[in-house]
Amino acid sequence: MTVDGSWQRAARGAGLLGDDGSIAPTIFAEMSALAVQTGAINLGQGFPDEDGPAAVLDAAVAAIRGGGNQYPPGIGIPDLRLAVAEHQQRFYGLAVDPDREVLITAGATEALAATLLALLEPGDEVVTFEPFYDAYGALIALAGGVHRTVPLRLPGFQPDLDELRSAVTDRTRVILVNTPHNPTGTVLSTDVLQAVVELAERHDAYIVTDEVYEHLTFGPRHVPIATLEDARERTITISSGGKTFNTTGWKIGWVTAPTDLITAILTVKQFLTYVNGAPFQPAIATGLRLGDEYFAGIAAELGRKKDLLSSGLASAGFDVFASDGTYFVVADAAPLGYDDAVTFCRELPLLAGVVAVPLSAFCTGAYAASTASLVRFAYCKRVEVLERAAAQLAVLGRTS
Repeated sequence: MTVDGSWQRAARGAGLLGDDGSIAPTIFAEMSALAVQTGAINLGQGFPDEDGPAAVLDAAVAAIRGGGNQYPPGIGIPDLRLAVAEHQQRFYGLAVDPDREVLITAGATEALAATLLALLEPGDEVVTFEPFYDAYGALIALAGGVHRTVPLRLPGFQPDLDELRSAVTDRTRVILVNTPHNPTGTVLSTDVLQAVVELAERHDAYIVTDEVYEHLTFGPRHVPIATLEDARERTITISSGGKTFNTTGWKIGWVTAPTDLITAILTVKQFLTYVNGAPFQPAIATGLRLGDEYFAGIAAELGRKKDLLSSGLASAGFDVFASDGTYFVVADAAPLGYDDAVTFCRELPLLAGVVAVPLSAFCTGAYAASTASLVRFAYCKRVEVLERAAAQLAVLGRTS
């Protein structure tokens, strides 16, 4: 029996199907396996190697011991919804109704999936910037959408506004914006965000924003699109606690949006996970209420780690691009004699005992070719790990 359905569309959209129809391993799985096989330092995957704040961890333990282990409400526990609303008001001046405009999800990925499944009809177009988080292509395909991309141009990884205007048409149902941006580390300019709002209004499109790195910026301040004039009523804002509180395995995310959109997204979400993370929801509520010093501190600490790794990469002979946020920095391996980052990343564990991923893993054909020598490194690791990685990478500069 041959099975051909939406899962195959999604797999093709993410480049996961081989020519024979088998599931092909992703470059991320390949690089992580290489790290294990060789004992190399894994700077490929974006997860921290340190736990989050004690108050957040203790709150989860207390919730488990206090009996918070059964199904929570489908929309999320009231206190976490209230904490999300308080967070939006506190940091961005956005007044959000916790009972009607907030939905708790199984991380940002489920939030994106439920949103796209709720909003798209087959053939609807979704515009994203490129490179893009790899789940976007698969989720758009799963929802029956058509994926259009707008390249982020070097050296600053900002889009050309004329190219953006050409990509958004009356066929566009959703403009999906990720800022701070994975994998490039850029923070999209206010001019770009304003152009997105204007285009969405002109073509009657929704704006979906992925803001999971909202508190991890160094320099340019994160500006939620929902704060811009005329944006609020058509914007679905998505974030999560994983990156902010070093709890990526808990998978607690949220959506804030007008009531009718929350209702539509919840209608889909109830048939995905239904609910999730009962004892972790009160813990993330605790995290969202931590003092300003915590949020300033995590950005400052991560900024120092970014500077440490970026300096090590530059000393090793890479051309290093500025990272204004997220966990990631992009570097060019061409000065080291490598025009193909895929080959370079496969050899890097043996050359220097470090694992990274090629930027092409986040790209489609044309853009992948134009950035073929670029590599993404993750700096969300302990300082001593980054220092060791920088020292090991230095061998590349001595052999190039």
